[in-house]
Amino acid sequence: MTGMFELTDADRERAAAHIEQARAEAADISLPAGVAPRPVHTVAVVGAGTMGGGIAMACANAGLEVWLVDAEAAGLARGLARVREQYAASVQRGRLTAQAMDERLARIRGTLVLADAAAADLWVEAVFEDLVLKQSLFRQIDAVARPGAVLATNTSGLDIDAIAAATSRPQDVAGAHFFSPAHVMKLLEVVRAAQTAPDVLATLMALGARLGKTAVLARVYPGFIGNALFRQYNREAHFLVEDGALPHEVDAALTGFGYAMGIFAVHDMAGNDVGYPTRKAQMATRDPARRWNDLIMKLVEQGRLGQKSGRGWYRYDSGRREPQRDPEFEAWLVAESQRLGRQRRPIGTEEILERCLYGMVNEGARLLEQGIALRPGDIDLVYLTGYGFPAAQGGPMFMADRIGLPRVLAAVERLHAEHGVWWEPAPLLRRLAQAGSSFGQWARERG
Repeated sequence: MTGMFELTDADRERAAAHIEQARAEAADISLPAGVAPRPVHTVAVVGAGTMGGGIAMACANAGLEVWLVDAEAAGLARGLARVREQYAASVQRGRLTAQAMDERLARIRGTLVLADAAAADLWVEAVFEDLVLKQSLFRQIDAVARPGAVLATNTSGLDIDAIAAATSRPQDVAGAHFFSPAHVMKLLEVVRAAQTAPDVLATLMALGARLGKTAVLARVYPGFIGNALFRQYNREAHFLVEDGALPHEVDAALTGFGYAMGIFAVHDMAGNDVGYPTRKAQMATRDPARRWNDLIMKLVEQGRLGQKSGRGWYRYDSGRREPQRDPEFEAWLVAESQRLGRQRRPIGTEEILERCLYGMVNEGARLLEQGIALRPGDIDLVYLTGYGFPAAQGGPMFMADRIGLPRVLAAVERLHAEHGVWWEPAPLLRRLAQAGSSFGQWARERG
């Protein structure tokens, strides 16, 4: 790696110190004096899918009693079986004793009846990302949960104010966004809705620490912190392959920057069909004045699901997981660009990184100015903990400060002129760059 993204040993040392400070500061969410967490001994997890089962395991691992609730007997049976299999695999790998497995399994009880968990101190809803479904479920939880219970939704970006409004106690509702697999991933986004009580926030932040996770506070915003920035990264990566880059070129630039995997290899590993129904539904309400990218949907419709189908953005031979370039797909991609009216051109590493990374920085500046994120270090921590951003780079906001905000702004303004509305410079980025300041200085001045 050369140019502005190259790191010296001193850069790496400063990044490590920044991360340590960000971890220490994330727990400070400026609650009123005397606010204490509500006691949590029993957790009800609603939804026994992959995410719900992982949350149940995370809680049982921390010594909490857990009700795992599902609406269907088959779904509950699958969820409990998956939990047992995952614990058994840990025993087989020597990471857990058989006795510890038995103790944790004994803490998890399954039920089809919400009222069985009526005495729970904390409810965590972990069902499909559908606002109407979640609102209906919260009405049902509201009817059975004891007074003073914390009601949390694991949504990855829906309007939590709208979910809270479905209950008679919006002060008890907040977001608890776990990352999959929830018993492994170390990030918990705690999301404050308009009426969330301070002690509810204190409870969820303390829960994160008890589960061995890094808890970061956010406010309601599409995608909160993590997915709000990820949308920018994901969008530009897909635009790049429409404009002339090939998937392996984008991925090589990202791994050269420090990511463990490039975005297209990650798509293939996770499954390109993940989120397909949501993306399909969103097409009807998209702003026609903006450029959109539907390549991943077209891959799904062609059966290119990724590793599990042997074809995706790459080819996977004989069940192997190593991505191989696929000439057939690359020829289709060139034809698709032509069909869309895109003039393909060679795209170098520096442009790939600018477009993938600076969109995140620009969005991060918006989150800071609107109070969605408290500190630039919180944004960095979300990305380092939940999204695989390379630790040596210190996080997207720290990286931008190292490069220099005037240089970042100049690139964003150039990209705005070339690519339009998605690259509208954030006012805070513009102000800080023009003042010769930084995100870090802005945070220090705010105290």
